[in-house]
Amino acid sequence: MADPSPSPAPLVYRNQNGEVGKLLDRLIELRGGTPHAGFVRDILLTGLKLIDDGAPLIDLKVINAALKEMRYTAKVFAPYRKVRKVTLFGSARVAQDQPTYRQAHRFAEAIADRGFMVITGAGGGIMEAGHLGAGPDRSFGVNIRLPFEQNANPVIADDPKLISYKYFFTRKLAFIKETDAVVCFPGGFGTHDEGNETLTLVQTGKSETLPIVMVDAPGGDYWRRWLDYVEGSLLADGMISEEDLALFRVTDDVDEAVEEVDRFYRRYHSQRFVGDQLMLRVRGAVDDAALARLATEFADILVDDKTIRLTAALPEEEVEGDDGLARLLLPFNRANYGRLRQLIDRINEL
Repeated sequence: MADPSPSPAPLVYRNQNGEVGKLLDRLIELRGGTPHAGFVRDILLTGLKLIDDGAPLIDLKVINAALKEMRYTAKVFAPYRKVRKVTLFGSARVAQDQPTYRQAHRFAEAIADRGFMVITGAGGGIMEAGHLGAGPDRSFGVNIRLPFEQNANPVIADDPKLISYKYFFTRKLAFIKETDAVVCFPGGFGTHDEGNETLTLVQTGKSETLPIVMVDAPGGDYWRRWLDYVEGSLLADGMISEEDLALFRVTDDVDEAVEEVDRFYRRYHSQRFVGDQLMLRVRGAVDDAALARLATEFADILVDDKTIRLTAALPEEEVEGDDGLARLLLPFNRANYGRLRQLIDRINEL
């Protein structure tokens, strides 16, 4: 038998159709306002729509915790937006006297000397080594709350740059969203999960192109054996393309790993899509002859007119003043990100 009680009227969200939007606009004004009020309003509206959806308690808890964690992440990282950062992944079970621990310490110390900050999962082992090498002032901790094994290491435990997460998915989003490079040391399931997700995001264009380095202990073969599997199974069986091997580097040399990260940003700065065009921001001038050579060499990943051209800063970038960067605009096919990495390497060689 149908429920005779009337259904509650659905909330109306559009400003021109009801009071909810007006009330939210007023609430935003009372909090001081923002030039991005539309996005804040959408976040608040999404919360209200959970009422219409009749969302169960478990969904409300997950959405609430995820939103809080990402908001706090943005707050902690905001003062350091203009500083390059490297994320270090690796096992929490590595002891201080092991070669991989010393390797991670040396890498973090050397990359910090190049001006980078270091992000780790804040635990022991490789994560502690990374923080010790970089020092607390140049370290971020992105911790996960577990009933075992994952207490924050002493270097970062009382630091305001330590964030603790309930969910792995928000933690992994923070790792990738806030970093400019990923360096993997030997580790277990978690390290492979994080490293492979980074490769997936870069390979599919869901993350900006960035350097990914797998670092072994001196003379070690941990990542060499992984590379044998990648080449002998994934590549040989057609699961990945030859060009995808350009997305990462395997080495047991700390200096080579540091140079791989630092060299990537020697001229290349950043990227973004503007409509159907990919914009690469680079330092220094690029002449027409060099652009023509690049367009010819990488014609296989260009569509339409297959040209790479210089452009001024575009309105979509919302740039204030002259940032000193040149812009290269190219009709990238949005498919071959390994080749895009090779193009960036060529730009850095100019």
